[in-house]
Amino acid sequence: MQSEKLSHVESLLNSQGYITDRKIAMSVFLSMQLNKPLLVEGPAGVGKTEIAKVMSQALKAKLIRLQCYEGLDANHAIYEWNYQRQLLHLKMEEGGDKSIEEKENSIFSDRFLLKRPLLEAISQEGPTVLLIDEVDRADEAFESFLLELLSDWQISIPEIGTIKAGSIPRVVITSNSIRELSEALRRRCLYLWIDFPDFEKEIAIIKRKVPDIDEKLAKQITLFMQEIRKMKLEKIPGVAETMDWAMALAALHLSSLDQSIVEDTLGIILKDWQDIRNTQDSLSELFEKVGVSSKLNA
Repeated sequence: MQSEKLSHVESLLNSQGYITDRKIAMSVFLSMQLNKPLLVEGPAGVGKTEIAKVMSQALKAKLIRLQCYEGLDANHAIYEWNYQRQLLHLKMEEGGDKSIEEKENSIFSDRFLLKRPLLEAISQEGPTVLLIDEVDRADEAFESFLLELLSDWQISIPEIGTIKAGSIPRVVITSNSIRELSEALRRRCLYLWIDFPDFEKEIAIIKRKVPDIDEKLAKQITLFMQEIRKMKLEKIPGVAETMDWAMALAALHLSSLDQSIVEDTLGIILKDWQDIRNTQDSLSELFEKVGVSSKLNA
């Protein structure tokens, strides 16, 4: 029975165009079964964020995304009060016979509460997928805001008390390993590492996302990307860059790579000028490695 449910999760992911494997499917399955957040780490551009997106589509659940950044605080992640409406409300009640306590109770109520992603996620009635994206970009102090949510599925608001989740959202947390996450956060999650795909998986992704691409061109693109990731680059291109390059070359109606087209389109897969220059200097070596491969000439 459990193997059937696991296969069902794998089929759900594949049905949404996500080329998965047993490890990813197992992690998503256990996260759903145990109602535990799934912490997904790995290099940029390998499909971490896509897991939450395809889960949302497959489960017909609302996707709520919190994009993390340095300096992110509770006002932008959890909630804040609509001060302008509160002031307007108090202005309208001037001269009334309400006590100060009654006025405070009236302005610190749900109608003046601006729900940010974390509070919005636990306030939903129906199925929800909460994506906390690139949590490692936020300050360490921000993680403390997450602990109450991920432990007890509730958020404490000093003015009105504790808000408990009506239904527990599916939570996916992604990290590019820019900094080490706290042990407290890790303990509350299941863990999944996603690395760059191997040749077979990457070419399958290309064919799924760009179905009209020439077979030979798809193989050349994949092998070239596999080789370029072995270089010492400032920003190693991920699967997202592979897809952009494949779609661009397919739009040009090409059937194979040549050195001139690679030189002209390096800016699609490399986003650092030093990486582009170093790669241009190494193109002959790269093409020699690609050219002798049986996968390329197949």
